[in-house]
Amino acid sequence: MTNKLKPIENYPILVIHSTENSFGFGYRKKNNLESDELFIKKFNNDLCNNLVNDLNKFISKENLQKVKKISVSIGPANFNASRLIVVFARTISQQINCPLDGFSSFEIMAKRIAVKNNIFTNNQSFWIYKKLKRKGFIAGKYEICHNEKTSSDLVIRETVLPKVIKEFESKELFLEANYDDKEDLKELLDLSNKKIMQTTLKSWQKVLPLYPISPIN
Repeated sequence: MTNKLKPIENYPILVIHSTENSFGFGYRKKNNLESDELFIKKFNNDLCNNLVNDLNKFISKENLQKVKKISVSIGPANFNASRLIVVFARTISQQINCPLDGFSSFEIMAKRIAVKNNIFTNNQSFWIYKKLKRKGFIAGKYEICHNEKTSSDLVIRETVLPKVIKEFESKELFLEANYDDKEDLKELLDLSNKKIMQTTLKSWQKVLPLYPISPIN
């Protein structure tokens, strides 16, 4: 099932994001940064109830019913948080009958990391990695496919979804993952807004948590 959206400017967007120790909501009422609203909170053992209660505080029922698209970070991050926010996003998407899509946590932070490390060459690829508590790494691969004069215009494509790797290839560029609640929420809103201009968007059934290892690793 797909939902077709006409590319107009005032589609309200809701995004849900989590890191290793926090979660947040973002709401863009119009196609401009000035309309953005953000909510960020450290989570505890009662994350499931906090999600529902805090969303109700963050956005009114009236505005939630007007949302035309939801985007969610699917991981890798905290395993339980990733699972809960994806299930939560799927439930809301189904209830208000709007499309849902997901972005990996590494894809969300890729532009910020590329800018920080001055990676502006066309088609230059790099990996973002997170060290596992045991052996190995989780890493995803990214490519700069559009280069403009300012860093804000960078377009980065995820070419390899985050996966477990045993060791780095010495010839490739590896940069460590760095979660940032506020900046990642803002980037997720931007990614979601750009994707809403596409002809078709997947329904909530297609969005699943991304975590390449079991919770005990």
